Amino acid sequence: MKILTDMPRLKGFRFPREVISYAVWAYHRFALSTADVEGLLSERGVTVSRETVRKWVNRFGSHFAKCVKRERPAANDKWHLDEVVIPINGRKFWLWRAIDANGDVLDILVQSQRNAKAARRFVQRIVDRFGDPRVVITDKLHSYIKPIKSLAPRADHRAHEGLNNRIEGSHRPTRKREKLMGRFKSPRQAQRFLADHDQINVIFRPRRYRLSTKSYRHARNDAFHLWKGYALEMTA
Repeated sequence: MKILTDMPRLKGFRFPREVISYAVWAYHRFALSTADVEGLLSERGVTVSRETVRKWVNRFGSHFAKCVKRERPAANDKWHLDEVVIPINGRKFWLWRAIDANGDVLDILVQSQRNAKAARRFVQRIVDRFGDPRVVITDKLHSYIKPIKSLAPRADHRAHEGLNNRIEGSHRPTRKREKLMGRFKSPRQAQRFLADHDQINVIFRPRRYRLSTKSYRHARNDAFHLWKGYALEMTA
């Protein structure tokens, strides 16, 4: 099987845009290692090293994530916030994540603390980008109380473990990738990878249980069409 090429070649790169964009898509869409992506490309007649795949993912993953952010519809005004521990080099770090009522990831932030200062920094990022929410649902961490009250005073803050089950599910892909990668190597690497990974998966993981088979296939085809357009926007 070959990868068809009909896009202009990216200046300074030996491989066509289609090959690079396919590698980035496969790595983020599925729980694959760079060696797995190398094998997929080899089956399609493309001989490339896993190190080259890693460089493509690091260099162009942020491009595709920014394109997704740019064109995604407005966020729902009901937010779910949560934090989960991620060990990095023997130290405990916290991954702060916010999703809306549709399950789309609004933002993530890797921080070394789980206190009011860290909560304020995270809430400030989301409010600056999306405006004031109508409802904010968190767990019972008291560190959220003052930041939400000061930064989103009109929001209905509901602190309840049972109401935040939706965001618990959004942590699962992170755990899967963390295990595959043998844990993250640094906070910077975790922030860069997860920020790209969560956004790219927004368009390729529609909530299938809400869609008919026909609608799901339309959504998938639309995602591939968007991805091709994003590939055309890649710059060296």
